[in-house]
Order: sequence, then structure tokens, then C-alpha cells
Amino acid sequence: MTARQTEAPLTPAQAFDALYEFCAPALVRQTYLLTGRRELAREAVERAFELAWQRWPEVARDRDPAGWVRAAAHECALSPWHRFRLRHRDPDPPPADAADRALLHALLKLPPSYRRTLLLYDGVGLDLPETAAETEASTPATAYRLTHARTAVAARIPELADCDLLHRRLAELASADRPRAAEPTVVRSCGERKARRWTRAAIALTASVIGATTLTLRTAPTHYEAPVGPAQAVRGVPPRAALGPLSAGELALRAKLRRETANGPERLLPSPG
Repeated sequence: MTARQTEAPLTPAQAFDALYEFCAPALVRQTYLLTGRRELAREAVERAFELAWQRWPEVARDRDPAGWVRAAAHECALSPWHRFRLRHRDPDPPPADAADRALLHALLKLPPSYRRTLLLYDGVGLDLPETAAETEASTPATAYRLTHARTAVAARIPELADCDLLHRRLAELASADRPRAAEPTVVRSCGERKARRWTRAAIALTASVIGATTLTLRTAPTHYEAPVGPAQAVRGVPPRAALGPLSAGELALRAKLRRETANGPERLLPSPG
């Protein structure tokens, strides 16, 4: 039995920590090129790894776990909701080197989708189909974005029209600043706490919905009752006339009719047969 066969398999926590230690530092530097903000880049990468730990069975079986985390980090970093956060409204101080400052400025002037495509293809080194898959775009659309991103950067920095030089300068710019990422154990514990909070919130919301539904079913009417319209005065009807006192002739006729109702002539009580 060889030494490799005697080695115990990694636990999920050990496998996660190994992936984090291998990918997180470089991924923070790459995400910094997308945002120009060190704290936002670190926060996006940590959030991506928290999601990866919450879905670790899915991520561990993925053919490219590093790509899964990178896509999640880029999506988080480029979220438009960050513009409403006060801590991320002001840009970070630019790099000290003039060439790095010019390249970062040229990158941040690109639309986010173009910037991400350029970083994945010329910075990370993915091929065109892989870049298209990670950015959820078609291959022709990805090629269009890449071409126009390169043209826009070359218009601001003419010497970067050379793709090899652009690739080297992106790597140098990413390595010039090294923002630190948290420890993997801290990321795992934060992810677990957030997952528990979300679970409790979901349970509380579900219980509230069930309670409100039950209360509505118990108190709601069982049949439809048409609403009663507001009272309105009826116009155009003549007033009801009151009967006056009977005359002497009318009184005599009434008495005669009462006497002859049962035994009167045929016009009042028809005879049988």
C-alpha cells in the first residue's frame, strides 16, 4: 500500500481552507481591479467564500471550484447596490506609480461587463468560451466586449495595444497592492452565523404568514354580502293623501254592504249550482 493510499481524505473544512488559502489572496487583487476599492474587493471575496461554504457539497463537486468562487466574487463586487452604501461612495487613494494609476483609471472607465471580460481574458488568462461562460454571455458578445475594451484602453494608453504587454501590466497592477483577506476559519464561522440568521428569519416569516392566514380564515365571512348603499331621498312621488270622514250616504252604504255580504243578492254572493 502506497503512502498516497494511506492518506486520509480531507474533511470538508480542510478542503475549503485549502481552496481559500490557494485562491483568496489572488482573487482579492483581481477583484480590486474591477472595483478600484480595496475594502470592497476583500468584502466581495469573503462573501463569495461564505456562499461557497454554505453550498460546499455543490461547490466541491464542481469541475472548477475556483471558478465558481471567482464568479460569485465578481458578481458581488459589481453589484449596483454598492453605490448606495456610504462607505463605498468615495474612491480609494490611487496607486502611487503613475503608470499603475493610468491603467487603473482606464479600467474603471470601462463598463462593468467590458471590464470583467478584459480582466478574465487578458488578466486571468481564460480563453474566450470560458470567459463567455463565466460572464453568462454568448461567445460573439464576449468577443465584441473584449475588442472594444482593448480599444478603449489602447486609446488612453497607446503602448497597451500589445496584448502581451497588457497581460503583463494587469498582472503587475494586481500584484502592486496586496490587500489582506481574513483567515479561512473566520470566513467559515461568519458564513455559518449568517446561514443560521437567514434560517431563523425564514422560519419567523413563514410562521407569521401561517398565523396571518389562519387568523384571516377564522375571521373572514363565509358568504358574500352585498354592501348596503347609502339612503337617498325619493323625489317626484306625490304625497299620500289622507282619507277624510265619510258622508251620511257613504256610511249607510257601508252598513248595507256589511249586512248583505253573507245573505245578499246574487250579485254579491252567487248561489251554487
